[in-house]
Amino acid sequence: MKWKHALKDYQLYLKIERGLSQNSIDSYSLDIQKLILFLEENSINSSPISISTEIIQQFIYKIAKQVNARSQSRLISGLRSFFNYLVFEDYRKTNPLELIESPKIGRKLPDTLTEDEIDKLITAIDLSKPQGERNRAILETLYGCGLRVSELVNLKLSDLFFDEGFIKVTGKGDKQRFVPIVPITQKYINIYRKEVRNHINIQAGFEDTLFLNRRGKQLTRAMIFTIIKQLAEKIGLKKNISPHTFRHSFATHLLQNDADLRSIQLMLGHESITTTEIYVHLDKSHLTKVVEKYHPRK
Repeated sequence: MKWKHALKDYQLYLKIERGLSQNSIDSYSLDIQKLILFLEENSINSSPISISTEIIQQFIYKIAKQVNARSQSRLISGLRSFFNYLVFEDYRKTNPLELIESPKIGRKLPDTLTEDEIDKLITAIDLSKPQGERNRAILETLYGCGLRVSELVNLKLSDLFFDEGFIKVTGKGDKQRFVPIVPITQKYINIYRKEVRNHINIQAGFEDTLFLNRRGKQLTRAMIFTIIKQLAEKIGLKKNISPHTFRHSFATHLLQNDADLRSIQLMLGHESITTTEIYVHLDKSHLTKVVEKYHPRK
């Protein structure tokens, strides 16, 4: 079996059987492509079926000099997944990464914004420009619904169910969920739709896309990052923030106000509750409140 064929089969498996997004598939593929490049550069003639633990250790040792522990751990995890697939398909008997340990890394807690910082960022938007109303609606939606940036840019007019108080969100692996949307967020989206979007020359294929650029096409993820970075600079915010910071803040503020983790998990679209549990680490005082409120021996 050649590497090219093994990689192609693996990509199909990730897409069809695991239902991963193209971004996730590209990320997994990059790990394998790095290993292939290492083999070529060092004239090592090992196939996906014959490659040994020792050769992979050499590769990881080289990579460890170039990246931090977190990136190294992610690479090992990606390779382990690839070889697990080969074992599952009976191409190999064992996974060569079974005995290779990932470096120990601390759990990285996400940055969050205070309610006051979010208000300052939104207040700093220049509403005298048409894109100002759009940008305010974008930030209100990111924070008000806890969306990923990819979910935001792909949001459709047909996904808005304001009468019912929900929006339909398409998340990772094209999994759909309904997320509550509060009246204030609905208000700013409607202002943008009526006062700005209605006057844009919308390009073919983007008639149903909610947030548009000035040329009438879908906004890019990079543009959302740029909008937020510029606002942070404008108010002199020292934190390193991104669209995801609003999602983290959404979850953290819900938790601080006594929302339960299961509800937050459903709204964020996390497959596992353990992913949501990271927000508990941000505010240990929440745990004290829970015990004081619910424990019979309080």
